[in-house]
Amino acid sequence: MHSSGYANRTTAFASSAGTNNVMNSSARLSTGLISEVLYREDQPMMTQLLLLPLLQQLGQQSRWQLWLTPKQKLSRQWVQAAGLPLTKVMQVSQLAPCHTVESMVRALRTGNYSVVIGWFTEALTDEEQHQLAEAAEEGNALGFIMRPVQVNSLGKGHLSGLKIHSNLYH
Repeated sequence: MHSSGYANRTTAFASSAGTNNVMNSSARLSTGLISEVLYREDQPMMTQLLLLPLLQQLGQQSRWQLWLTPKQKLSRQWVQAAGLPLTKVMQVSQLAPCHTVESMVRALRTGNYSVVIGWFTEALTDEEQHQLAEAAEEGNALGFIMRPVQVNSLGKGHLSGLKIHSNLYH
């Protein structure tokens, strides 16, 4: 019974100062922010429509974008076609889920990345979310927790979310 087929849920975890104003006029982050994006694997394109403009804007900064993907490798053609700076997009694939949070924390904390995107299959603990939020604030960066929603749980009041379309990978 989905009329539009899409609903998104973004949960922000950050300290109270400045979280409503993520970007200032010079396209720089005013503070760190962690956001969770739930997506349905059977409904592509929504993540591209929502996240690409932000990623393109962040691509104008001198800092890198880090993608921590579970299995797939990003397609160079997709990165270029999406308007992302090929020279500023870095990917680490085939990370075990237990190492993804640790890798995100370290990357966010450095301040070398404008955004760090990590894919997870399970919800993060409050402690993991807190660690990520602190690291994002310290590094003045954005972190996206990408997680698929279970289709069978949709009837129980869970919202569907977003997906990075499969043509992102090769």
